Amino acid sequence: MAAKWAPDSWRTKPISQMPEYPDQAKLHAVEDKLRGYPPLVFAGEARRLTETLGQVAEGKAFLLQGGDCAESFAEFSANNIRDTFRVLLQMAVVLTFGAALPVVKVGRMAGQFAKPRSAPTEVIDGVELPSYRGDIINGIDFTKESRTPDPERLVQSYNQSAATLNLLRAFAQGGFADLHKVHRWNLDFVADSPLGHRYKEMADRLSETLDFMAACGMTSDNAPQIRETEFFTSHEALLLHYEQALTRVDSLTGKWYGCSAHMLWIGDRTRQLDSAHVEYMRGIQNPLGLKCGPSSDPDELVRLIEMLNPQNVPGRLTLIARMGHEKVEAKLPPLVRAVQRAGAKVVWSCDPMHGNTIKSSTGYKTRPFDRILSEVKSFFAVHRAEGTYAGGVHFEMTGQDVTECIGGAKAVTEEALADRYHTHCDPRLNATQALELAFLIAEQLKAERVGHGQRIAAAS
Repeated sequence: MAAKWAPDSWRTKPISQMPEYPDQAKLHAVEDKLRGYPPLVFAGEARRLTETLGQVAEGKAFLLQGGDCAESFAEFSANNIRDTFRVLLQMAVVLTFGAALPVVKVGRMAGQFAKPRSAPTEVIDGVELPSYRGDIINGIDFTKESRTPDPERLVQSYNQSAATLNLLRAFAQGGFADLHKVHRWNLDFVADSPLGHRYKEMADRLSETLDFMAACGMTSDNAPQIRETEFFTSHEALLLHYEQALTRVDSLTGKWYGCSAHMLWIGDRTRQLDSAHVEYMRGIQNPLGLKCGPSSDPDELVRLIEMLNPQNVPGRLTLIARMGHEKVEAKLPPLVRAVQRAGAKVVWSCDPMHGNTIKSSTGYKTRPFDRILSEVKSFFAVHRAEGTYAGGVHFEMTGQDVTECIGGAKAVTEEALADRYHTHCDPRLNATQALELAFLIAEQLKAERVGHGQRIAAAS
């Protein structure tokens, strides 16, 4: 690296999307407290995720990344964690079964508290207050007390993340993820939908396969791949005070890791070459994500890749495209070509959520399901045309029966948005919509696999 790096070197760089804490002494005291806390994740786990993402970069696996738009203190419960984990398991099984590829599962969980905002303040009825930036920073209620950034929220976020991780590890390793229980993963409100019946048919076929494997001597008792699953966590590394406080030196390698999550990403609003966020991220050894929006410049993207992954390690860097359904075919190809010319080994993932947000006629912020699907299809089409690998998807979704995104098989209408609109920030896919997308993506992956095989056969 051209310049010396330290966990606090970001403090010398231009910074955006950070709150103004009125009590700096209290902030420093909280940072000192967090520095003495145990890491939330371990360096070895982060290295393992880099290895599995390396398989994605080589076209041998697929990345499924999803979870809450912004985790909240109010909705924190074991049931909510379980249901989101369960839907991600369902999606992963659908993708694996349909595409015949291993699926790397990464949750937007156990740390996705901070959110970037388009403006630092908002005005309601002539009153101007700081914008809500996520529960790790301030409260959603429109009062001066609630909207004032409070450092103690960092500690509460750490504690909630630790509890969430504890439960996720138990689910992943304690038998909940056993493939023999694939039927039990279905949620009641999904089971009665057309997607639920389709999922049941796939689960029946999987159960027959497992019965055959058991007859051949491969069971949950002697094959941990059937009984357990690997599950990783991620969030946008937006609040750098929190990230620095949880940065640790790995005792085995002597290298620095961000120990707040296995994977961290840089948002579209904070990816400037000389920014504090890029400075912090270039020095940690975790696998990283980088959001690429319609304003991304190909040359600047290549320079960012060189800064964030100078050794060109497969799996180190995931480029998360979030263009908007109508801009993918124009904006994504120049980026893909620039990365190809540079010989950079990256994972290409599609975030079809953030570029497709609209305001409904009823006043709710929402995302039309058909636009989300359109962006996914265009993402695959671009990579097919460029001869590159569409390696993953990145969704804001929940296991709850919310009505926040319109459309889908159960056809949530604009009028129905008010029924169960619970998000603290951006609209999320509900479990039925998420499962529907998984089936549609599995069909895309299967078509890509068949087409790839045909191209190889024709070439030989």
